[in-house]
Amino acid sequence: MLTHALIGDEGRTIELGWQDGTRTRFHAMWLRDNALDDKTRSAGNGQRLITILDIPADTRIGAAQIRPGALELSFVPEGRTVSFPAQWLSAHAYDRVELRKGGWTSDAIERWTKTTMQNSVPRAGYAAAGHDRQTLREWLSAVRRFGFAVMDGVPTESGALCKVSDLFGYIRETNYGRWFEVRAEVNPSNLAYTNLGLQAHTDNPYRDPVPTLQILSCIENTVEGGESSVVDGFAVAEALQTESPEGFRLLSSYPARFEYAGSSGVRLQAKRPMIELGPDGELLCIRFNNRSLAPTVDVPFAEMGKYYAAYRRFAELIEDPRFEVTFKLEAGQAFIVDNTRVMHARKAFSGTGKRWLQGCYADKDGLLSTLAAIEHGFREAAE
Repeated sequence: MLTHALIGDEGRTIELGWQDGTRTRFHAMWLRDNALDDKTRSAGNGQRLITILDIPADTRIGAAQIRPGALELSFVPEGRTVSFPAQWLSAHAYDRVELRKGGWTSDAIERWTKTTMQNSVPRAGYAAAGHDRQTLREWLSAVRRFGFAVMDGVPTESGALCKVSDLFGYIRETNYGRWFEVRAEVNPSNLAYTNLGLQAHTDNPYRDPVPTLQILSCIENTVEGGESSVVDGFAVAEALQTESPEGFRLLSSYPARFEYAGSSGVRLQAKRPMIELGPDGELLCIRFNNRSLAPTVDVPFAEMGKYYAAYRRFAELIEDPRFEVTFKLEAGQAFIVDNTRVMHARKAFSGTGKRWLQGCYADKDGLLSTLAAIEHGFREAAE
């Protein structure tokens, strides 16, 4: 509930008071640019119908009136009156005084370790997720919160993993194809196609943009060993930052280089930090793949020794068993990982028996869009 609206700075700003005693300030230009009326935004899709140049540079608030559940503002010199829901203003307030330390994550993200996750791996049944929106909502929400989830009851047929992707989005095709096989090969083009163990890693850091989701589906698994494991890179980054702020600074300030040239006609290269932060310090992405790391040439000579020490310590923490959650995929099971956050690994397995997995890539924006649409539908139904 709004308690007062005080226009200031000759109409260039306004201060709003709320029932809980807090106060938030807004700029007239910001409010006008974000107006919700049908002349400013399309009623069909919410996109803007005007540009910043359509708004007078000397836009000010001429009058303000508190209405039930809303704030009504009149802008000059346009002479336009617009109503803003109080709830919308509260949700979009930017007048904050707290300074967040670099490496922060949103409330939608929950970091985890072996202790908190080993016995509570999020999972759902494929059939239930395909027919029940609440089940799908919970599974997608788990991927958003924890960065990974398991799905049971996936058809044990080639290409079935695409049906998992179809639940929320689309396959991202690469030079590996629409999907790729993960089983031992003679003269493999990638170490994933052997029976060797693989260090925890994120996939394809040599791509720009990197695939944001990976799905691995098990069709057959009768080998000894070959367990899958996942590591929360955000939790590891937090541990590094707590232990060595300087190491965290180095890995988040300087770019690493990654490359892949294992297939004929393919030569992929990218340059990004191992720990990527947004301009406001938000932890956005982890890139870690020893197999694809190219020579680092973007770190000054004076910092290279410390950079490599930080890289080594980051790798040690990633290998620390306290961060590792392990499970063995059986036929008909799949797991999905947020490839910008969660690293996955594989234990070595015997040469007898068969282990046949298939993998594919998808994009997180599709998953988050589907989840948001489901959540919006649930809210509308509740109202």
